[in-house]
Amino acid sequence: MRLGDILGGAFSTLGRYWKQLFGMGAVVFGGALAIMVVTVVIAYSAVSGHLHTVFSLSADEDPPASDVIPLVVALGIVCLLAVIVFSVATAMMYATVPTVLQEAVLGRPTTFSAVCRRAWSRVPTVIGTVILTYLIALIPMVLMVAGFFALMIGSITLAHDTGTVLWVVLGFVGAFATAPLAIWLCVKFCLAPSAAVFEGQSAVASLRRSAQLVRGDWWRIFGTGLLALILASVASYIVQIPFSFLGMFSGIIGGTTLDEDPNPTAIVFAMSGYMVIMALGQLVSQFITAVFPPLVTGLLYVDRRMRTENLGPALAEAAGVPAQPGPQYGF
Repeated sequence: MRLGDILGGAFSTLGRYWKQLFGMGAVVFGGALAIMVVTVVIAYSAVSGHLHTVFSLSADEDPPASDVIPLVVALGIVCLLAVIVFSVATAMMYATVPTVLQEAVLGRPTTFSAVCRRAWSRVPTVIGTVILTYLIALIPMVLMVAGFFALMIGSITLAHDTGTVLWVVLGFVGAFATAPLAIWLCVKFCLAPSAAVFEGQSAVASLRRSAQLVRGDWWRIFGTGLLALILASVASYIVQIPFSFLGMFSGIIGGTTLDEDPNPTAIVFAMSGYMVIMALGQLVSQFITAVFPPLVTGLLYVDRRMRTENLGPALAEAAGVPAQPGPQYGF
């Protein structure tokens, strides 16, 4: 398949199986969003007194540790739960897309319940492949953040000693030095979720399988995947524009209801419309970025197997078309 075939196949699959894909995205990310809303409400109710105390302080007063520590703990728990919930949601979509794509390649219809059952059975393995791949990309990000924080702390405290400068240099140089390796490994393992679903491989075996399929075609897979990510990001940005305008007007209207000295509860209530609208926009844009790039990656997986393993006859046989003589491989 050429680049146009892969992108066209992704759009065609999205158009034909939009009910299954959009339905799963709505359930998965909508459920994740609902969990986070409940979590934020519980966290706010637990620390609202401390939050009100901190808000009521003047600019010259420092908040006491007894009020700051519960706020930091609550924020940390909310952030940790958000990472876990949305990681599971992303893994579910990463398992859903190859499940739908397998039926699309064979030209067979499927149902939402069938997609849900099969995708959910592969979620643990897909989570393993995603986590292992993210850990690879995490190294340059951690070094970059360490260098940035060292730079900010040095600027604020006016500390330009050897230790601070060394942390800044090591952070940024280390990030730029390890970034190419991280990108290379991420592309090398990008077909692992598809291998986990299509072939029922374990997490480690899926990573090995991806490395085997990518071998000899790294640049093509990198360029195609990058183009898919750019297209999805542009579409996501365009989708968020109307939600941003609606949210801005909602925030302005809500701000007019505030008193001169509002409490945190009044601020949250006044901005609730803005937060809901922006959350909906983020939900729709997240669906785009979670579906289109994996569709392209899944088609790249099929393409690599067609090129290296003569998958065509197996596909024809699975689709009910008489296969031509030649090596057969499972699908």
